[in-house]
Amino acid sequence: MLNWFKKIALFEGISYLILIFNMLVLKPNYFETYKMILKPFGMAHGILFILYIILAFLLKEEKNWNLKNFAIILLASLIPFGTFYVDKKYLN
Repeated sequence: MLNWFKKIALFEGISYLILIFNMLVLKPNYFETYKMILKPFGMAHGILFILYIILAFLLKEEKNWNLKNFAIILLASLIPFGTFYVDKKYLN
């Protein structure tokens, strides 16, 4: 299950960065491209985010994460590059 969580964390982080790039760079300059990218990547990111949270709860017991580490792992999904940090610090 840890391998799945690592993959989900990676893809969730990438999808988050794509959405931020889409919003900050494409929306003001290329609105049609922004609209075209938003729906598929938004849906993919939403699904990956939900899977990340569910797997984090399932792994909490398996890996015996304390409350502080578990909170950091959950909050990392809300911060750009946060899931990459979690992968390096907590999932090795």
